[in-house]
Amino acid sequence: MKAAVKGPASPPAPVPSRSPATFALVPIGELRAHEETEEAKVEEVLEEIQRAGAVREPILVSRDTLVILNGHHRVEALRRLGMLRVPAWVVDYRDPRIHVDRYPGSAMERAPSKEEIVRRARSGSLFPPKTSHHRVEFSLPPRSTPLAELA
Repeated sequence: MKAAVKGPASPPAPVPSRSPATFALVPIGELRAHEETEEAKVEEVLEEIQRAGAVREPILVSRDTLVILNGHHRVEALRRLGMLRVPAWVVDYRDPRIHVDRYPGSAMERAPSKEEIVRRARSGSLFPPKTSHHRVEFSLPPRSTPLAELA
């Protein structure tokens, strides 16, 4: 089931035509985490966002499931700031150009599969922080989003 996402208040940065990513402001309550967060990292990201008055890099989200692929700490920081939307590159997670690696230093012996990640997000049985690292084989242009667009 696809969730509705709100388009940006200002024109998005152009995405190269070969990129399967679409920029959107996703309702924060519809996002699904697959990993827990680290409190110290959330606080660090929260301070950075407040200092900048913006989110400097959109998160990465699966189009069909709204599972967070990259950006759990940014989402939690925005939640604590009372934001209603999160800037995101929305992608087709089945795209073979999206890869999952084991996060360096993770206690996991291997990288989780895409299916495991979606299953954990749906069930609420989250992986420990920094378990997976998603890598994309396409370009995502820089896109800073002011906090005013997320409230």
